Amino acid sequence: MVDFALIGAAGYIAPKHLQAIKDVGGNLVAAVDPHDSVGIIDSYFPECSFFTEFERFDRHCEKLRRQGHGIDYVSICSPNYLHDAHCRFALRIGADAICEKPLVLHERNLDSLKDMEEEKGRNIYTILQLRLHPEISKFNLWKTKFPMRIAIEYVTPRGKWYDHSWKGDVKKSGGLATNIGIHLFDLSVSLFGKCKNVTAWTENNRLCKGFMELQSAKVYWELSAEMGRSPVRKFIINDQEIELSNGFKDLHTKSYEQILAGKGFGIEDVRESVRICEIIRKTQHDNYS
Repeated sequence: MVDFALIGAAGYIAPKHLQAIKDVGGNLVAAVDPHDSVGIIDSYFPECSFFTEFERFDRHCEKLRRQGHGIDYVSICSPNYLHDAHCRFALRIGADAICEKPLVLHERNLDSLKDMEEEKGRNIYTILQLRLHPEISKFNLWKTKFPMRIAIEYVTPRGKWYDHSWKGDVKKSGGLATNIGIHLFDLSVSLFGKCKNVTAWTENNRLCKGFMELQSAKVYWELSAEMGRSPVRKFIINDQEIELSNGFKDLHTKSYEQILAGKGFGIEDVRESVRICEIIRKTQHDNYS
């Protein structure tokens, strides 16, 4: 049986990872989160050892390794700014990492993670579930004349709590473009190639609009977490809307299946979307580093 550990067990996205671990026949042996509202674990792995302090979690994982029961994969659902550190932790204990988006906030951190992969002989994978969405896989993009015109509108209203959480802190989340836009930016570059230029002409803590030119597409986007707006998730290619709101149920499981088969998405797969988000952030937040 494949053994997993989970960082960020109380987070919003953790249940999808718990379900995926169960679906692939894995066993969750250890989990950590500073918040202890993690009763959902009982529905999946009630025997899992749980910690609220990372140091004790680290010690437990190291003990398992020294006893010959090392962890195979560490699933990472922690806040964005901690992802690269937690990937390094996974490699140090001899495990592969499975990390939620964004893998890192800065492109330069990808290079250090790649060096550590080679040093430790382990792999860092990331979840790019939209690439596996059935609506994308069945849509015949290549019959359409280039360049393509892409319109992205993603509205996910958030209450006042958002401004006081790590998601509302650009230094921790990377800003709105990184926090939610990276999903759709990654899908765009995976379909239509690298970015030639990118411009963000409006952004505040809850609104981001912009334009980017890819090798074979022009992409216009609007991202919003503004209160009072109705939720919207649109991805339009040459006036044809691709329905992405449905079909999400099993995408994390599909991602895990690919990873266990050695076909997961790795560091180089995310480089372009990370670069795009960093350009947007630097354009709008000059004091960010």
